Amino acid sequence: MSQKKKVLMICLGNICRSPIAEAVFDDQIKKMNLIDQWEVDSAALIGYHTGKRPDQRAMSTLKEKGLTNYSHRARPITEDDFHKYDWIFGMDIENIRELNKMKPQGSKAIIELLGKYDPEGETIIRDPYYDNNSSGFEKAYDQCVRSITAFLQRHKDVKQQCCKC
Repeated sequence: MSQKKKVLMICLGNICRSPIAEAVFDDQIKKMNLIDQWEVDSAALIGYHTGKRPDQRAMSTLKEKGLTNYSHRARPITEDDFHKYDWIFGMDIENIRELNKMKPQGSKAIIELLGKYDPEGETIIRDPYYDNNSSGFEKAYDQCVRSITAFLQRHKDVKQQCCKC
């Protein structure tokens, strides 16, 4: 059996978008029977919220969508993450700029916008942190489901094609 592919979800503080993306990715690999092929985690660009649980609105959104077993503590990204993970997904252009500045030479991680895979073309997952309600969190969840499903389907198909050789 080949080694699992590893994905790291990144947002500014690791309490809103990236935990949602992590929970959705984990849920999707279970639903698609890919748990033996993928691993996922999430982290922050900055350490403001290190050790904190995700925003209550993020957790409420996940629970409403049936993802009830998710737990996480915010952590900052490390230099080692760029060597450990195969993909590092940012949620917006600023995340990508910062990740590209931080990426050490010779590291293996592919840095991309998660929304690049959104079949509806919504490439930016806007930060809902300062919203007054949960609607931005629900939208982020929906974008993550679409983008992650498309990403996994693309890479599942590639693996299946390779195995037929």
